[in-house]
Amino acid sequence: MSFVRVKDLLEMGKKNNACVLAFDAADGNMIKSVIKGAEAAGKPVMVMLYPGMRNIMPFGVFAETTKYYAERASVPVGLHLDHCSDFDMIMEAIHEGFSSVMADGSVLPFEENVAFTRKVVEVARNFDVDVEGELGHVGTAADSDEFSRKEFFTRPDEVKEFVERTKVTSLAVSFGSAHGLYKSTPKLDIDHLKVLSAATDTPLVLHGGTGIPDDQLALAFANGINKINIGTEFFNLNTKLNQEFYAQDFTKCDPFGFPEYIQPKLTEYIAGRLELSKITL
Repeated sequence: MSFVRVKDLLEMGKKNNACVLAFDAADGNMIKSVIKGAEAAGKPVMVMLYPGMRNIMPFGVFAETTKYYAERASVPVGLHLDHCSDFDMIMEAIHEGFSSVMADGSVLPFEENVAFTRKVVEVARNFDVDVEGELGHVGTAADSDEFSRKEFFTRPDEVKEFVERTKVTSLAVSFGSAHGLYKSTPKLDIDHLKVLSAATDTPLVLHGGTGIPDDQLALAFANGINKINIGTEFFNLNTKLNQEFYAQDFTKCDPFGFPEYIQPKLTEYIAGRLELSKITL
């Protein structure tokens, strides 16, 4: 078990026609809670860092902290750099110990996206680092109509060519999800996903997992999605628990009891979300 390559976790998902859950984290409490929650659920898991959070935990510190807890875990744990469109920053993450990275060229024209992603893959494979690409555009949920507009969906006719030319380990696709908090209930286009899935054997990734109804997620997992990213709801819970702890009267409680206060609640949340995964170890 312990620390494994993301590629191996994705293969578990493909083999089980199921999905691995990946959670963005920003500090040691969140990292530890993700892994402890996975152990409680008996499921594999991925710990991710959004590049903007490196000011809280630098790449090397985040990678080593994740590996420390992963190597002592009873379930497989992967490490991944979330959305990054900066080549130099991706290289820094690789050199600082990340075993999987996302090369996000989704806002670029197709040929430029291919060139950028392939450039990352060509370097990453020398370090046995997995690379996730993105085709189509997973927008922001605050832009209420953007995520449902089909011109932002991944084009099926581009999927095979993109995968073959870039050699990515996995591919994030757009079929009705968005990042952040939705203003209304999203509706994934499962028929579109089926067409995307039929175009490639490469594991597909769903971004913007917060707020999508579980029944829709189950359909997505059964039709080709092998990894889902969850960030917003986990960060929101972490923020809420931080606020609760520091609102206490510290003349009546332990001011150093923050980990004991926050970690069990975060762990419970992670274990609950991992019930979505049908992977059996």
